[in-house]
Amino acid sequence: MIPEGFAIGHWTDAEARTGCTVILCPPRTAGGCDVRGSSPGTRETALLESAKKMEEVHAVLLTGGSAFGLAAADGVMRFLEEQGRGYRTPWGVVPIVPAAVVFDLNTGSPLVRPGPEAGYSAARAAAGGGYAEGAVGAGTGTTVGKWGGMAYAMAGGFAVAHCTAGELVLSAAAVVNAMGDITGAQGEIIAGARDGSGAWRAGADPLSRLEAAAAPAGTSTILVAIMTNGRFAKVDANRIASRAHDGLARSVRPAHTSHDGDTVFCLAAGPVAADVDRAGEMAAEATARAIRRAVTAASER
Repeated sequence: MIPEGFAIGHWTDAEARTGCTVILCPPRTAGGCDVRGSSPGTRETALLESAKKMEEVHAVLLTGGSAFGLAAADGVMRFLEEQGRGYRTPWGVVPIVPAAVVFDLNTGSPLVRPGPEAGYSAARAAAGGGYAEGAVGAGTGTTVGKWGGMAYAMAGGFAVAHCTAGELVLSAAAVVNAMGDITGAQGEIIAGARDGSGAWRAGADPLSRLEAAAAPAGTSTILVAIMTNGRFAKVDANRIASRAHDGLARSVRPAHTSHDGDTVFCLAAGPVAADVDRAGEMAAEATARAIRRAVTAASER
């Protein structure tokens, strides 16, 4: 189970192969973010920096549609405003909704992208409770192993994985749209570029992925949202987001390339006092598990 107070919802267009995913946050959620790779698409991530004044986050949007999909955040904000949830000013509430995108225009219809109504629907679905995994939401049109060309890529997907330590609960929600292959705990390939016979194209030579990379720059990204009931300040939420990238590097080969815009959010809200280093290692492990689970769930749908 994800930490108490958080909720996940999707909007999915299976025909156009795109969608978006919204994570609703409990009150007084501290947020952090770490963006790596060279091709990110984001909104409202600068205010999550430790030195910035804003101390609360009300939702996070993960979306397909490339930069067009950032418009879905407007619908999430509208939903939250209707609920009276946001940063309170004398003139009304202003929902804080950081967002990040994956590029999925190359898998379905490039003319269909999540917009405000899609974001609103995903937020409403989150409020209803429950969520699906696999080729849903922002993971609908995602692929992995694009280094070998789209003809040899496999489905990515969306999934959530959890780690616990006593009362501390930490979950990672991952949208997997990698240029690289996805590897298991022992380094074995579990999803990625195959050749015409169905064998893994990388074989025993992982460096061949970079020699033969055929994916256009800016078309691959993994998005992760860490959720925890740990009581962490904003600066620690940023540290945990940074550590979660270790899990990405453990499960994707190669990771953080010029083709990728890998982005990790950390959302912390709860009463549990915890060590930031322990939480960081839990975030890395949960991230690796969620990435592996996403490609498995997508292949099963």
